[in-house]
Amino acid sequence: MRALFILEGHAHLAQAGLAKFSGREVAKRVGYSVGTISNLFGSVDGLIAAINSRSFEIWAQILRERMDCAQEDRIAALVDGYFAFAEHSPELWSAIYAHRLPEGMDLPEEDKARRAGLTQIVEDEIRAVLPTGTEADVVRLARSLVAVVHGHCSFVVSGSFALLEEPDPQGAALARVRESLAAHGYQAGDFRPRAT
Repeated sequence: MRALFILEGHAHLAQAGLAKFSGREVAKRVGYSVGTISNLFGSVDGLIAAINSRSFEIWAQILRERMDCAQEDRIAALVDGYFAFAEHSPELWSAIYAHRLPEGMDLPEEDKARRAGLTQIVEDEIRAVLPTGTEADVVRLARSLVAVVHGHCSFVVSGSFALLEEPDPQGAALARVRESLAAHGYQAGDFRPRAT
């Protein structure tokens, strides 16, 4: 039943966005009372958190698919996958960053694990292109680079880059990522395949 609520909630969030999200509407779509949400997720916030965790999994799958199709430039594929999810599903992408859990409410461990997959993909790819023995803190660098790409992507989704007349925001984001990686010894085209 949890999976059904998450599935229908995901569809509703994609259509309505976070501002117009309704637990009552999700319950109606599933065919149960709104009180069922409290029984299953603790609150509507718990349901939204679970929906966002599903979005993370879908997004991670998009990244994997883009990288599977990439030739040598897996960093470009990562940036492309980031933009692809945001542009194809702007309401779901925005909800990930806009939703805040109420004070005192923690994200369940299951949701933390489901979300960590996306970050792990980015960290693994960055680690693979940096020189062996790099002194870079890959975890912190990955977070920072995600923030760089996120900022560019946010401007695309909001329409701000159109107002700024930026012709290639995705290309600009990729250039900033490459510049940051270059500061740690990366050269475009460098890639060490990971052992399988």
